[in-house]
Amino acid sequence: QVQLVESGGGLVQAGGSLRLSCGASGRTFSSSAMGWFRQAPGKEREIVAAINWDGSSFFKATSVRGRFTISRDNAKNTVYLQMDSLKPEDTAVYYCAARRSQQEIEVRSWAYDVWGQGTQVTVSS
Repeated sequence: QVQLVESGGGLVQAGGSLRLSCGASGRTFSSSAMGWFRQAPGKEREIVAAINWDGSSFFKATSVRGRFTISRDNAKNTVYLQMDSLKPEDTAVYYCAARRSQQEIEVRSWAYDVWGQGTQVTVSS
């Protein structure tokens, strides 16, 4: 049984920062590529960032490149999304997702097997 729990969302002013954390239960985290997705009202879920099993490679969406950083600490079974220079268009529910026992990066949401409950990020003007 694998579960993901996101935390760190909240309300922040434009230009501010938040750090999202995703804690994973289970014993396969270190063998799993991870991703952060977001979904705003009326929009499709979209990839934000992804990281492979050991953190040696990563993907970031063009819209967040230079502002967001994805990282992981396998010893703590945790993946992070550091969000700096936040913009109102970053407002969304952010989801952590895992590809069970799949080590490499995937940007398509349907390729992920396990999802967290989501955490709301709201960026005000």
